[in-house]
Amino acid sequence: MLTRFSTIEFTIQDRVAQLVLNRPPVNVLNIEMMEEICAGLTSLLNQSDVNALVIRAKGKVFSAGVAIEDHLGEKTEPMIHLFHKMFHLLVQIPCPSIAVVEGAALGGGCEIATFCDMTIATKNAKFGQPEINLGLFPPVSIVSFPLLTSLNRAKELLLTGETISAEKAYEWGLINRVVDPDAVESELERLLENLRNKSAAALKLTRVAIHRGLASTFAASIGEVEQLYLQQLMNTNDAQEGLQSFLDKRQPKWVHS
Repeated sequence: MLTRFSTIEFTIQDRVAQLVLNRPPVNVLNIEMMEEICAGLTSLLNQSDVNALVIRAKGKVFSAGVAIEDHLGEKTEPMIHLFHKMFHLLVQIPCPSIAVVEGAALGGGCEIATFCDMTIATKNAKFGQPEINLGLFPPVSIVSFPLLTSLNRAKELLLTGETISAEKAYEWGLINRVVDPDAVESELERLLENLRNKSAAALKLTRVAIHRGLASTFAASIGEVEQLYLQQLMNTNDAQEGLQSFLDKRQPKWVHS
């Protein structure tokens, strides 16, 4: 099955769904792209014979994050609701999700890559949440990182905005595997073959069991963090200055309020 989209490629073949980010040059997630990702994920909700979803990207960068212009003005609230809808859907789909990361996964791209059930990265991959450098924070990683790594490591990533290597992301528990670039396809296929041989019903119910507690925690927590993001953070002078300075390609001038 092939579904036509403008910014992603979405196919289902041999019990595996493939969602490929395809918005050159660096797969920046804009509102249109997030709508298409949500449409692809929604189509999986009633698929009883899909054993895995693979999310990967075309080009040298997995994703540089969410479009800055979609953070501004009247776009802010619909953008953040749509962005979080992707993660609610990743919890709700019946099949395991696998991210394949080659190159940088930053901001919203990092959140997608590390939120999947399993993540394979090549040795040239990088991960980071640079939002703090713009006077912002990443709501999904605020909730998910402390579940994946230690609290202190999560704080370090979120408060410094530093980018880390695939090896360090693996060491810290953010991803599952690091492979040579020429070995990524064989490693992915090995994992997919394992999942193809499983009962789709058992995979679904195992994910439901895993997420039964986590999903309710995530839903409640992301709702609270989302409101903090929209009602307080985005109303600060520094958040608006950080975003505008990025668009203007200059250093931000913080007023600390």
